[in-house]
Amino acid sequence: MTATTTPGGRTAARGRIDKRRAILEAAFVVFARRGYAQACVQEIAEEAGVAKPTIYNHLNDKETLFRQALAAVADEVLAESLSVVDRLRSPGPDLRATLEDVAYRLIRLCCTDRSRALRWLTYAQIVQFPDLIDIVVNRTSVQLADTLADRIARLSLSGHLRAADPAIAAEQFLMLITGPMEGRSRLGTRKVPTAEMRAVATVAVDTFLCAYEPREDR
Repeated sequence: MTATTTPGGRTAARGRIDKRRAILEAAFVVFARRGYAQACVQEIAEEAGVAKPTIYNHLNDKETLFRQALAAVADEVLAESLSVVDRLRSPGPDLRATLEDVAYRLIRLCCTDRSRALRWLTYAQIVQFPDLIDIVVNRTSVQLADTLADRIARLSLSGHLRAADPAIAAEQFLMLITGPMEGRSRLGTRKVPTAEMRAVATVAVDTFLCAYEPREDR
């Protein structure tokens, strides 16, 4: 006999997924506000608009809740970053302008409250939860660099960039934008003006193209 899913069953499953998402969102808000040690499950339940036992039905304990909340936000940040990098699939006639736009948008994402809170929470709890590096970095930096490397490889094949190791080129591009921003934002404690973000993006692309622009274009 083939199992079937009733409309009511689909609705119940959808409701469970939505409730879990709301819990994780609320958990991240509270952890960002209080820090891991000071956050309590009761406050998270109130933020999510659910009963405290409901949280334990979806996620076993505070530790699991913390890991899953950070993983969910890391996935969101990654999705937004990949959407930005996807612009390089069709860079148009002005590669420099497109690269500057990509760099600026990535910088803006790096400076959002959620991205900053994600880094703070990861750094703050790395001793207690060393696996957070794998959870967060693999979901953000590693996958972003891999996707950017693929786009750079395609740009090299099309003659927009000179032939080079795309993984190294991607790593350098990201370091040219994230490195300066860590200092300018004082490790995420200072709001960086838009004009300053754009200036960092422009200089980053200038430096990147000095290394990877085709020789005949120089």
